[in-house]
Amino acid sequence: MLKIADRLDSNPAEEKKLALQFLRDAWEEAAYEGVDRDCLATAAIFAALSELIGTYGEDAVAVMCERLPERVRGGEFSLGRTRQ
Repeated sequence: MLKIADRLDSNPAEEKKLALQFLRDAWEEAAYEGVDRDCLATAAIFAALSELIGTYGEDAVAVMCERLPERVRGGEFSLGRTRQ
């Protein structure tokens, strides 16, 4: 059986889009079941950072996180906002 990811032809942009959709679907299901969205956000950040640390190490992730304020202010994580 062919998995969805196998059909992406190693396209990183499409893979990121698919990953985000899976996460958004799980998020909406948890919210529907009554899980507080702030708790979901905190758990998602923890899970993401833990995974990155397991892959790249604490120092590399700390360096990446140093740029988060400018990326947030730049709208990189704002869905539905047009970036110029």
